[in-house]
Amino acid sequence: MLEDDDNPYEALDEASSMGTHMLAGAAAGIMEHTVMYPVDCVKTRMQCLVPDPKADYRSVYDALNKIVRHEGVRNTVRGFSAMVTGAGPAHALYFACYEKIKHVASGGKQGNHLANVVKQRMQVYGSPYQSTLLCFRDILRTEGPGAFYRSYATQLTMNVPYQSIQFMTYEFMQDLLNRDRDYDPKSHIVAGAMAGAVAASVTMPLDVCKTLLNTQEHCARTQLTYVSGMASAFRTIYQFCGIPGFFRGITARVIYQMPSTAISWSVYEFFKYAIHKNRQRQNSVSAEDRYVPSAVQLAAASAR
Repeated sequence: MLEDDDNPYEALDEASSMGTHMLAGAAAGIMEHTVMYPVDCVKTRMQCLVPDPKADYRSVYDALNKIVRHEGVRNTVRGFSAMVTGAGPAHALYFACYEKIKHVASGGKQGNHLANVVKQRMQVYGSPYQSTLLCFRDILRTEGPGAFYRSYATQLTMNVPYQSIQFMTYEFMQDLLNRDRDYDPKSHIVAGAMAGAVAASVTMPLDVCKTLLNTQEHCARTQLTYVSGMASAFRTIYQFCGIPGFFRGITARVIYQMPSTAISWSVYEFFKYAIHKNRQRQNSVSAEDRYVPSAVQLAAASAR
């Protein structure tokens, strides 16, 4: 594999690298979540401990089919605006941090917990909220600001292993498929898909806990006012569903994460490459302009 200093695409100059990575990361995050959002909605619903009989799905295809047929296409993208609010900035930081420390350690994406809570409340079956703003206001009025941070510790606990596993798997696959670390769309897609699948499978129990803490499913609140904290979420899930409960919706999550992570990495690598090439061209033009000889210099040269 080439050292980073030998590959200008991997080792961008210090002045431009942070902005390049943040722009590429923001574009990747928005594209990833936009394309795969309906499957994310299905994942949230399939993670419910005691689903409504009308929302008890056998598979991802069955879920999408029933939602579209009985509720309309719009219900597959409920909470979309909340997601967009958080996805761009979160992925900009995510990829910028990744590039800075990838040779030392793997860092976690700073999740937008407020947006995530609103998004999942709007995704559940029978959600009463008509808009992101109304959902936010109602949660704030009835449950207080703390409602947006009930899953904070769980999210952090999940993000550290999730992102570490994703980075390591992506780097491992790149070593196998793209040792020179050139811009290679096929290797970015395959490596991204594998990274998403492995990381999603390993951290699945924590994702189920996060969903319960964000949605506060009514069946789980028979003895508690609210399910609060990771330990409480683990106990509640085990009480209702046993060990299999921690893997509810795993198929939907893997189906969501494989293409979304592939999209995220491939779009990120493309934008990084495109922005880098554009800046190279600009620098080249600037360098030529600096060395254009003046009319006097040309005349003197002709006289010689």
